[in-house]
Amino acid sequence: MSRTPRALRASAALTAVLASTLVAGNTTSANAAITAPPDKIVIEVATVNGSGCRQGTAAVAVSPDNTAFTVTYSDYLAQVGGGASPTDFRKNCQLNLIVHVPSGFTYAVASADYRGYASLERGATAIQKASYYFQGSPDTAARNHPFAGPYDNNWQATDETEWGQLVWAPCGVKRNFNINTELRIKAGTSSASKTSFITMDSTDGEINTVYRLAWKECPA
Repeated sequence: MSRTPRALRASAALTAVLASTLVAGNTTSANAAITAPPDKIVIEVATVNGSGCRQGTAAVAVSPDNTAFTVTYSDYLAQVGGGASPTDFRKNCQLNLIVHVPSGFTYAVASADYRGYASLERGATAIQKASYYFQGSPDTAARNHPFAGPYDNNWQATDETEWGQLVWAPCGVKRNFNINTELRIKAGTSSASKTSFITMDSTDGEINTVYRLAWKECPA
């Protein structure tokens, strides 16, 4: 399917499925697994802000059981060259979430899968970045994935965090959880008359982004 920046109204759908997994349950053995909390996690979306999800271009829907949420974008596109604006080279979107966790447990994002589409001229480069942090906490987990032209295809990127590097929600304290995604593109040595772009997108309408949670018990 051919795509141009003028015709493209990015159909990028950001879907986060918060899945219960088996993870290490104490500090003495990373191999000692526990079952995720029996009570469901409840997610509330506090705010959605950013140049990639400006007002009116993003819609948030929470699943009936409150264990997943979907953010659908209509204009999450970074581009350079051609008729692109000088500010179009970078777009971002920050999700601010209120996550209610069952008593006695805490959580962290263990992995995330991102999908999109990019059309990069030879010499152009792009990057997809995501960071995760809790409000008021200095700890931030950040991952980025580079792409280089010539490139004209779907892309997929996975963020994975080792157990010892996970950023955990503070036990016994309610802190909003932030996910900040970013698309950035540079023209490099490509022709200034030709447009290169990258978008958070899915050509077949499948799940775009999946967030998986790791769980552990809080100290007594």
